[in-house]
Amino acid sequence: MRIFLIILFYGAIYFGSSALAHPIHQSQAIKAGNILQWIKMDGDSDQLPLLLFLHGGPGNSVMGYSNRFTLHLQQYFIVTQWDQRETGKTKALNSSGEALTIPLFESDAVEVINYLRNKFHQDKIYLVGHSWGGFLALKVASHYPELLAACFAVAPMVHQMESERLALTKMKQIGAQQKNARALEELAEVKIPFENGRQLFFHRRWLHTLIHQKHSGITKTAVEKWALTWLALLNKASEVNFAVEVPEIKCPVYFLIGNRDYQTNSELTKTYYEKLKAPKKELFWFTDSAHLLNLSESKKFQEVIISVI
Repeated sequence: MRIFLIILFYGAIYFGSSALAHPIHQSQAIKAGNILQWIKMDGDSDQLPLLLFLHGGPGNSVMGYSNRFTLHLQQYFIVTQWDQRETGKTKALNSSGEALTIPLFESDAVEVINYLRNKFHQDKIYLVGHSWGGFLALKVASHYPELLAACFAVAPMVHQMESERLALTKMKQIGAQQKNARALEELAEVKIPFENGRQLFFHRRWLHTLIHQKHSGITKTAVEKWALTWLALLNKASEVNFAVEVPEIKCPVYFLIGNRDYQTNSELTKTYYEKLKAPKKELFWFTDSAHLLNLSESKKFQEVIISVI
């Protein structure tokens, strides 16, 4: 009889909690950093672990197409997308009201993390960041490891100033080999750090054309407009050399990098990974990808995250 009652008791807890679980597909504005910021939460159950995705750019919302690289993840996590300040729906709600700095974005990220932890009654979350978002994720992991079950740095900026220099040198070499006068003329204008949006546009256009052998799809007008808001922040973040400034992170860290990524140079990331001290770490290569590996190999991207938890 006693065994029967024990089974009945724990069975009631298990099936009761399962009965209370519901799919979650919710978007809302929350208060973070003294402004309203927009988040979108999707998961097959509201009892799943939390995963927050930090988009790149800075200023590049992925909320509109995030299902392309998170639909499978939603079976295992409550996947949260967040439009950072001056981006997407957050920008539509309100302006920043403060100068855009690295500490401000890190503080915003921590507030969003704590909101999610409190809302879903979970101690830790999984943090995933791409490019600039990878930079931000590593910053949060270095300062607040107790909030994270793990950090996934996807094509992260780990020493972007050096990455830009390496790419510029390679582009000039290819341009000279191909006797591409226009490329050499425009690349000759580029200074690192970038002085304006025009230089950034030339760098990115020929990065795609000469190295990736693809049309960039970006326009000079769009890049120059972006630079008015974001170039100073990008240049400041580009100065950070994680290998020197963050030699240790006290939570598990996983790096996902594209074999052909010259925008956030994959070899620089590999070097940082090898030097980094962490309780657990692993590096995953995406051999068919450049910078946007979460889109070009979205299935593998999701499977890697699921596999390590």
